[in-house]
Amino acid sequence: MPQFAYRHAQLFYREQGQGSLLLILHGNTASSAGHMRDLAHFGQHYHAVAPDLLGTGQSERLAVWTADWWQENARAAVALLDHLAETQAIVVGTSGGAVVALLMAQHAPERVRAVIADSCVTRQAPETLQAAVADRRRRHPDAVVFWQAMHGQDWEQVIEADNELMLRLAQRDGRFFQQSLSEVRCPVLITGSLQDSMLFDGAAQMVDMAEQIPESQLVLINGGDHPLIWSQPRRFWRIADSFLAWLEEERGSEL
Repeated sequence: MPQFAYRHAQLFYREQGQGSLLLILHGNTASSAGHMRDLAHFGQHYHAVAPDLLGTGQSERLAVWTADWWQENARAAVALLDHLAETQAIVVGTSGGAVVALLMAQHAPERVRAVIADSCVTRQAPETLQAAVADRRRRHPDAVVFWQAMHGQDWEQVIEADNELMLRLAQRDGRFFQQSLSEVRCPVLITGSLQDSMLFDGAAQMVDMAEQIPESQLVLINGGDHPLIWSQPRRFWRIADSFLAWLEEERGSEL
């Protein structure tokens, strides 16, 4: 079982394919188990690696997810690059994983070739976060089946740790980033659904993100839901593949 160590915690990862490194970072209540099709798709042309973020999936459990959980995962992702003896990676993140991907690009720019940020925003309204936590705690049967598949028998501990993290984020006005995204200098593709039911003012926020990031592209789909990578996988893959082809053709000689 492939693992690597980050600050006394063991983190699990899945991998497929050969070539340049491409990381796939899952959202908060998910795990790498939800990205098997994405690993197969991107593994056709890349060394695709999907870690279970801190405290999730098959990674070692944490007693508390601290307020800087996303920042810690960005640092853990850099540690994964070191473990794999890779200097750079393309990073595909979805939802909370996209926040982690952009934080990587902010704080370790020399390690990130490009980012695909799917279905994420810079801020969730506190009332949206509080309502989401209340809904999760109702334990809808379909949600429980999903969480069990992602995390195993102790899924309740994982989801409640994330619930507490969401409530702490709400106390900080729901902002994921402390610094402007204008500091992200690598190419970034932002994707999302106009019908995303989980993001506060999602389309407008994604437009604002694209305006901040100097070398950005934005694709919003009239269809699907949250996240786009799962609700419209084939459309997402086509969009991502086009961006990656451009990256290899236009930027390959520079990187």
